[in-house]
Amino acid sequence: MLEGGCHCGAVRYSMPNDARHALCHCEDCRKCSGAPAVAWALAPAAAVPITGETREYASSEHGRRHFCATCGAGLFYTNAVIFPDQIDVQTATLDDPSALPLQAQIQTAERIGWMESLDALPAFDRYPAP
Repeated sequence: MLEGGCHCGAVRYSMPNDARHALCHCEDCRKCSGAPAVAWALAPAAAVPITGETREYASSEHGRRHFCATCGAGLFYTNAVIFPDQIDVQTATLDDPSALPLQAQIQTAERIGWMESLDALPAFDRYPAP
């Protein structure tokens, strides 16, 4: 099992280490996270025990985003129509996000253009000096 939680520590969860892991480029994920893409791991909801208080936001007709009621960190996504009895976990909230290898990129039709060429940009181990 993998462990994770929100920024402030008020919400904690466990999840299977064999969940399907993908990087989503859809506009809904971008707008809700403020990030260019969001990594998700899909697992059976019954296999992801959650402690602490979350709040729910209806981001689409059937999609529900769950976030920490204290710090607002995005944590989970559910959709009873597309993924019945499943939960998507935002894997950047894992204690060790590297423990679950990324398997695919999804919704690339909505990917931001500059996300296609990240490897061509200069990279710095830490924030570069001005």
